[in-house]
Amino acid sequence: MVPELSVVIPMYNEEDVLPLLVQRLRPLLDGMGVTYEVVAVDDGSKDLTPALLHRHHREWPALRVLRLRANAGHQAAISAGLAAARGAYVVTLDADLQDPPEVIPEMLEAARRDNVDVVYGVRNDRSTDTWFKRVSAQTFYRFIRVMSGTSAHADAGDFRLMSRATVDAVNSLPEHNRVLRFVVPALGFPSDTVEYKREERAAGSTKYPLMKMIRLSVDSLTGISTAPLRLATIAGFVGAVFAILLIIYGLVARAQGHTVAGWTSTVAIVAGVGAVQLVCVGILGEYIGRMYAQLQGRPTYFVAYDSLAESSPRHGPTDTPLPATPREEHIPTQGVRRDQDGATKAPAPANPAPLG
Repeated sequence: MVPELSVVIPMYNEEDVLPLLVQRLRPLLDGMGVTYEVVAVDDGSKDLTPALLHRHHREWPALRVLRLRANAGHQAAISAGLAAARGAYVVTLDADLQDPPEVIPEMLEAARRDNVDVVYGVRNDRSTDTWFKRVSAQTFYRFIRVMSGTSAHADAGDFRLMSRATVDAVNSLPEHNRVLRFVVPALGFPSDTVEYKREERAAGSTKYPLMKMIRLSVDSLTGISTAPLRLATIAGFVGAVFAILLIIYGLVARAQGHTVAGWTSTVAIVAGVGAVQLVCVGILGEYIGRMYAQLQGRPTYFVAYDSLAESSPRHGPTDTPLPATPREEHIPTQGVRRDQDGATKAPAPANPAPLG
């Protein structure tokens, strides 16, 4: 049976917060009166998260465990969950409980009442975040809006509800390293917002230190806008104009017998032009790197295990077929055998994934 609601939760080393998450999420979803599934995406955790997920899966059949073979990153884990989710509505939620799951019923009600495809969770109180994080986030979102023209909410992260049409649209996108908090608004689907207070992390430590936030910012900018390329072009033209003016000034000064300013001005000009060149080369390098990764065609993630596939029957005329393999999930072909009637037979997997 296709569930009405899917909740996708990326997880990486969340053994401390996982019991608290299940304790709050399960009674909430049970009381909503809708069929649902919880897709927990284990992003290559190195602690007891996989074992705890399997234990909770035995006690809670609606909990579906999706394990990635290696750590692929937060956004890639969400993409893997979206590709696997089957619900008519899909909610993406972090495991740290900073975004309260109790807002999910309000999101679903808003989507149905207003007939919208996306409902964003917007933080109206971020007092639990540091001053630096609040200011840097506001500045960065304003910058993104100016550079790309998208209407991404400054206080909205990855806590959102999407319709099946939106999820299918996101899954059809070919790009890698996508940042969904900017990709989803760029689709332009009808949307609404639900406000909530951001809470402290319930347990464990943050998985987004400063360097990962910088990497996310770079991916966001280069993935949603070509404005940096235009800035590089403008900077190149401005530098060329100044160079021409300097040449003209030098020729006139020489013709009049004047001496040009010495070492200091020369070094300043050379350093300034060199700095502009380096910035432009760096921006171009970001885009070339993205094109290189796209041409390589390497998948963002590899699924090692899916509890839904394990529990589903493999035969019978009334069986519900399993979801199609997502575009980004590459499974090596082992070759095809044929029986005496010429029918194809799929080979047995060479290395079945451990249950961990």
